[in-house]
Amino acid sequence: MTSKTRGAGYPKVVLGVLILAYTFNFLDRQILGILAGPIKAELGLTDSQLGLMGGLAFALFYTGLGVPIAALADRWSRTWIMTWALALWSGFTALCGFATGFWQLFLCRMGVGVGEAGGVAPAYSLISDYFPKEQRARALAAYSFGIPIGSSLGILFGGLIAHAIDWRAAFIAVGLAGVALAPIFRLIVREPPREAAPAPVADASAPEAQVAASAGGGIRALLAKPSFWLISLGAAASSVCGYGVAFWLPSFFERSLGMGLVDRSLFLGSMTLVGGLIGVWAGGVLGDRLGRARPAAYLLVPAVAFLLALPCFVLAVQAQNLWLAFVLFLIPTGLNLVWLGPVITAVQHLVPAAQRSTASACFLFVNNLIGLGLGTWYFGAVSDALTPRFGAEALRYAIYSGLGFYVVSAALFALAARGLKRDWVA
Repeated sequence: MTSKTRGAGYPKVVLGVLILAYTFNFLDRQILGILAGPIKAELGLTDSQLGLMGGLAFALFYTGLGVPIAALADRWSRTWIMTWALALWSGFTALCGFATGFWQLFLCRMGVGVGEAGGVAPAYSLISDYFPKEQRARALAAYSFGIPIGSSLGILFGGLIAHAIDWRAAFIAVGLAGVALAPIFRLIVREPPREAAPAPVADASAPEAQVAASAGGGIRALLAKPSFWLISLGAAASSVCGYGVAFWLPSFFERSLGMGLVDRSLFLGSMTLVGGLIGVWAGGVLGDRLGRARPAAYLLVPAVAFLLALPCFVLAVQAQNLWLAFVLFLIPTGLNLVWLGPVITAVQHLVPAAQRSTASACFLFVNNLIGLGLGTWYFGAVSDALTPRFGAEALRYAIYSGLGFYVVSAALFALAARGLKRDWVA
């Protein structure tokens, strides 16, 4: 049954359910950050080990399986893939609550990554088929609300449940809730007709036609576009800092500002929710308005946002007053997520409609393998290295050292913007 037979409002219902699933995606992904303190104390872990579990353990299979699963989604039911993915990553989240050592928890986090490999790229493709191109940046930005909502709920529920019971109960509770959502997701979200592909190249001997017709030609054509690599590496550079700071901020507030678990949960949860929602939506609105006339704006908007975020983060990390810290962190928290709607929209337009899941997965592969895989470990490793000199303040200086990735990201997005028009698929 198509969206038209279900009514004009059905795409918005689908978008709402996709946001809910994405919320659980990031809830399960980010809950480890607020639970790092209790886990470290009970299992006797180092910051480097926590960083590996928060990043590499998740990113290995999340990135490696993302492309083949997305290629399957371009040919098979995206809704069934997402249903099974939701059940799988939620189940492994619950299993994290039974881990008794580093390797057990590491393997469970790998399982979460296996499930989440099928949770995002198919959703990007679904949204692109449910919404016309002039609304896609906003629709994709709205879908990305799942990031701040899920992250904030992971911080809030994780901290409160861990305080009331223990960290194991937090994993089990949020994991089982996601398993229960999976069949509801499948009942509501239906597979839409895929947007018609553009007319084939007239000259069958042309290089573009030969690449598109060959096996895997869609991926090779995408990887041959310089703007794809500049966009993906730019996003990855920002994600090193974004994921890393998000994971370690709860520990920073504990060590440097002396905040308890409940206070950290309420403080960071509200900051992540408010700042994140504003930033994501602002990026989508600016992307649609400015990108309509000039596609390069899809990349220039986030480039400017990252340059503005850097000094804000420096001032925020230096703040000693909690209310001042809240305001100062709120601004870069929003700016850090401005890129989502515009950049994802740009990636969708680097390929024909039938290859959008695969294009999204290729982008996510680069972004998450570097950004997620390296980000949390980098800050933890630098913190361990600086601890002999700075003690509990080592994490503060580790955060300072990572902010330079925002400059790298802005430069790469600016370079990509110059050639985006050439690689754009109408």
